[in-house]
Amino acid sequence: MAEVPSIYQGPVRNTLDRLHAAAKRDVTQFFKLGPKLLAGFVRGKGLWEVMTPEAMKGAYLPVSPEQGQLLYLTARALDARTVVEYGTSFGISTIYLAAAVRDNGGGVVIGTEIEPGKHATALANLEEAGLAEIVDIRLGDAQETLQQTPEPIDLVLMDGWKELYLPLVKLLTPRLRPRAVVLGDNIFTFRKALRPYVEHMQDPQNGFASTTLKLSDGFEYSVYLGDR
Repeated sequence: MAEVPSIYQGPVRNTLDRLHAAAKRDVTQFFKLGPKLLAGFVRGKGLWEVMTPEAMKGAYLPVSPEQGQLLYLTARALDARTVVEYGTSFGISTIYLAAAVRDNGGGVVIGTEIEPGKHATALANLEEAGLAEIVDIRLGDAQETLQQTPEPIDLVLMDGWKELYLPLVKLLTPRLRPRAVVLGDNIFTFRKALRPYVEHMQDPQNGFASTTLKLSDGFEYSVYLGDR
């Protein structure tokens, strides 16, 4: 009998359905932020300067269901056992990644989240999904929490504060296995802030082959071809 992926059944599916439904209702967070965003723009601040971790502590900022399926399928195709995620938030993307790692036979998803409330909620959501034993969600600044990770890394998801995408991918690149995949979210929404990251990933001299997928608000899909 063919295997039924865990994202389509049981506690994983039930938890994802609940969280995606809650995220759809989350637009109220952005209405509440309207005056603060407008004031920031008037002072000449960019979108990412206004959307600080403190300001967005109640917002889901999730991957879409389509992005989640891509995460799961990519991790399965790679037979990923070690995954690193920058920007766990409430843990929706982490559930897709951890489900894939467990379905692959086991391993670890190392996440990092700077906001304590989101960190605690993500841990509870992963417990509900039955995936707590697969994850290591670290609380704090990713530049510190990701200094130590198991090697080699099979898959990386960049989905946190945009100014850290480039320094973090440079930090993690020496730990990637050949043909590891790095995915970067929000490429269209934060074109200016993420331009240096996209240019780095699309420059073959840096060891990657990369393209921007027109999925949700832009997913940079990069394959590491260095260290052959």
